[in-house]
Amino acid sequence: MNTRLPSAKPLKRPTQERAKVTVQAIFDSYVRIWQRDGWSRLTTRAVALEAGVAIGTLYDYFPSKHALHSGYVRYCVEQLLETIDVQAVAPMALAWSERIRRLVRTLAGVESQLPWFHPDMLELETLVAEPKHQRRVYEDLLGAWHRVIDAATDMPLRPSAATLEALHLSVWGGRRYAMLVQLEADRMTAWAECMEQLCLRTLESNQSRSST
Repeated sequence: MNTRLPSAKPLKRPTQERAKVTVQAIFDSYVRIWQRDGWSRLTTRAVALEAGVAIGTLYDYFPSKHALHSGYVRYCVEQLLETIDVQAVAPMALAWSERIRRLVRTLAGVESQLPWFHPDMLELETLVAEPKHQRRVYEDLLGAWHRVIDAATDMPLRPSAATLEALHLSVWGGRRYAMLVQLEADRMTAWAECMEQLCLRTLESNQSRSST
């Protein structure tokens, strides 16, 4: 049975700069209230009050707190993709190994500039996202691997699509499971470093085979 709430969908995206500033203030307030009071005590009215916007303005974008959560998760994913493009795709003079390190660290969630995310958000996924939405995010993040590889012009041999998907599943799936069990920050960092080495060794092995 589908338990997703009928109102758990943002109504629109901000397009004008003023609207983007308003929605960003709403997201910032959402995070502060969640961190302070927890999900169960979070209300759209409290978010609007803390953000300094009218409740009707908030409802123009998010008709419920589940819709607000859905919008915030989408924002997190978009920020994640943007960070990958800025850090690992756009730089010109960057060795392919450094591109992979930056990609893995970003996907692993250990970079401080990424939006705040809480393990309890995983429990809300069935309420705010359909399987097609989950698949879209998966494909978008997998696409980031391909963009990074496309930018790595110093890599002699392009890895196969199956190899990139396996690495993506290892990193992204590992992050989600680590969040589920609420792994401590130092253990998350150690795990991310191990994933860097795993991905680099896999891709280096691929390059070695190309030279034999």
